[in-house]
Amino acid sequence: MIIKDFKTFNGQHCETTATGSLLYQLGIELSEPMLFGIGEGLGYIFWNMKIMDFPFIGGRVKPDVLTENICKNLNLNLEVRETSSIKKAWENVKYYIDKGKAVGLKLDCYHLDYFTNKIHFAGHYASMYGYDEKMAYLNDTNQQGRDAKTTLKNLELARNEKGPMSSRNRSYTIIKNEELPDLRNVVKKAIFNNAIEFLNPPIKNIGYKGIYKTSSEIKKWFNTSENIKKDFQTSASLMERGGTGGSLFRNIYRDFLTESSMILESKEIEEASKIYGEIAALWKEVAELFDKIGESEDIIHVHQAAEILVELSEKERSTMDKLKNACA
Repeated sequence: MIIKDFKTFNGQHCETTATGSLLYQLGIELSEPMLFGIGEGLGYIFWNMKIMDFPFIGGRVKPDVLTENICKNLNLNLEVRETSSIKKAWENVKYYIDKGKAVGLKLDCYHLDYFTNKIHFAGHYASMYGYDEKMAYLNDTNQQGRDAKTTLKNLELARNEKGPMSSRNRSYTIIKNEELPDLRNVVKKAIFNNAIEFLNPPIKNIGYKGIYKTSSEIKKWFNTSENIKKDFQTSASLMERGGTGGSLFRNIYRDFLTESSMILESKEIEEASKIYGEIAALWKEVAELFDKIGESEDIIHVHQAAEILVELSEKERSTMDKLKNACA
């Protein structure tokens, strides 16, 4: 069973790609930056636990929240199913695809046949639009497109994986209510909410405070790492190429602000979009320094990255404060 009229979403980030393709089925066509922004997606976290090989640096809100925010802000019904039963998990997906409705999935990309870089990451998303006796057909980020397919067995493993960011075979569908709300109001509200969240982190490793804390934490990480090359270069790759759109999602948010400035006819938001362009360039520089740290194992590059992170913390704080005031 393959949905014949399914239109793939060509995105750079997994959750916006999966959710964007479900919105296509409802006749809602928005750019990926607009979806990310409406989803109040920009964030920051430095997360380090003993069970992890190395610290995780994330640039967006926590998993699942992005789609929840998109649906809330666009007045759409989000129907989520989770189960510990592998049989029930498959039935949850098959039921909708047999009715011609694509389904969003949360899974561990390690098990997917088309992923060649085998790293466990259970916070990955794709939408599923068909299956046959052996294979599942998925819409994933732009490097795979419509050719993304995996065996049903590996899909089962990917959905049922345990560990950080995982869910119990999570799948979701979206239902359209009445007319969509005015996009001007939606955009303004989303920018304001995202700024408030970023400026008021509940703990010091989140938001602008988290960026500042990372400036000192990377020095500890360098001194305690058992494999500096692998740790820092993998982190650099995830920041630039791990479905973030580059610069830890700051490129995507810059583009959202540019689009929003035209919708709202706002000079303040246009200016903030230019500053986020500068911020994105600095994050790219941090990733490049992480690569150099891995290659040279020289602490001088750690100190250089730390200085930029201090600058980024203040630059993002002040820009988010301006966005909050512009949309209040």
